[in-house]
Amino acid sequence: MVRTQTEEIIEVTNLTASYGTDLIFDDISFNIKRGEVFVILGGSGCGKSTLLKHMIGLYKPKAGKILIEQDDIASADGTKRLEILNRIGVMYQSGALFGSMNLLENVMLPLEEFTELPEAARESVAALKLMLVGLQGFEHHMPSEISGGMQKRAAIARAMALDPKILFLDEPSAGLDPITSAELDQLILNLAKNLGITFVIVTHELDSIYSIADRIIMLDKKTKKIIAEGDPKYLKEHAENENVRKFFNRQVSKDEL
Repeated sequence: MVRTQTEEIIEVTNLTASYGTDLIFDDISFNIKRGEVFVILGGSGCGKSTLLKHMIGLYKPKAGKILIEQDDIASADGTKRLEILNRIGVMYQSGALFGSMNLLENVMLPLEEFTELPEAARESVAALKLMLVGLQGFEHHMPSEISGGMQKRAAIARAMALDPKILFLDEPSAGLDPITSAELDQLILNLAKNLGITFVIVTHELDSIYSIADRIIMLDKKTKKIIAEGDPKYLKEHAENENVRKFFNRQVSKDEL
């Protein structure tokens, strides 16, 4: 079957998630366009990370669909599920690098598991990915020997190992100083522009959101819905929901976001 190219690379439709009887979000829908830097945000406990985990196939929804290039990751299984998963890469908040392996070995892991490339080719690909994130020369360093920002870059390199079309990043700036965070933001923008990667990012860091986001959605813990969608710079002043404007302007709200 010939796959047709559409503007939307991800389509989330009527998605509902819960932990037992605890409803996290209810009947939410949104699309993500190819090449976009798309940010998921909201207050603590609103379901940002839960939504990301549904989108990467870790959790099954209570209801709804998550289409990645028109294939539903929520219902796929077997070889079809694996084929969909190979289109995405994930960087977790902690970086999740293996401390007993150097950076080159960490980035090589997906190549060893999901390809039949010979070792020399795997090493070349891994070295290239590290170069793309500015870590050339650090291939044989252990994670404990580099800074937190460099660990995040290495984790992005590993997420890119299989040339995914979509990268999911969970709180990439967490624990980083402002300068390192800004450098990571610039890396994300460069990768999106130069490689055409679609980024889906969970974060609450306003400086990063304003710097990198083409569009955002904001989840609301109280209503279990999406209460804002669009350009964060526009929403800062013009969002219909007062709580959204207060969030973007760092103002205390009576209602919990």
